[in-house]
Amino acid sequence: MSEYADGAYTGEISCAMLRDLGAASVILGHSERRNVLGETNAQVNRKTLAALAAGLQPIVCVGELLEQRQAGQTDQVVLEQCTGSLAELTAEQMLQTVIAYEPVWAIGTGQVATPAQAEAVHATIRQWLEGRFSPEVAGQVRILYGGSVKPDNASELLAQPNIDGALVGGASLKADSFLGIVAAAEALVQA
Repeated sequence: MSEYADGAYTGEISCAMLRDLGAASVILGHSERRNVLGETNAQVNRKTLAALAAGLQPIVCVGELLEQRQAGQTDQVVLEQCTGSLAELTAEQMLQTVIAYEPVWAIGTGQVATPAQAEAVHATIRQWLEGRFSPEVAGQVRILYGGSVKPDNASELLAQPNIDGALVGGASLKADSFLGIVAAAEALVQA
């Protein structure tokens, strides 16, 4: 989604165009945008604010590269992305926003963060939300996990206390895989 409401920005899609198509949510700050196209936290922030102003729900992606994880920089990278991408949001706006933790090294690679690794980052994000906003806001904001979510790992990931759902990528393109993830989520809700 473009940060600009209108104008000559070839290749960009405005909030108004997305709303006209019936979109209710928009993914912002995905790893390809950040790491391939060089999108900055400040740009993600402007897009987040524009989406909220247009009545779209922003799903703000954060996550570290493999070398950052191996260097022990996961929390630092993720919190810098949260701080920059969600700057200037009010508590009310934060409640309308979803955060998706997607470790870049696990997107489309078949590798997946262990449930403990994913939970640790989600807990760090939740603590950041408490400090930035309040415990009430932190408890209500949905934090999704994305990164090679599949039917065989969805139950364990979704059972973690700070993982509120999944942002499913490649598995959503195969009906059987996606339905397996949905079944895992439904089983947890019914338990």
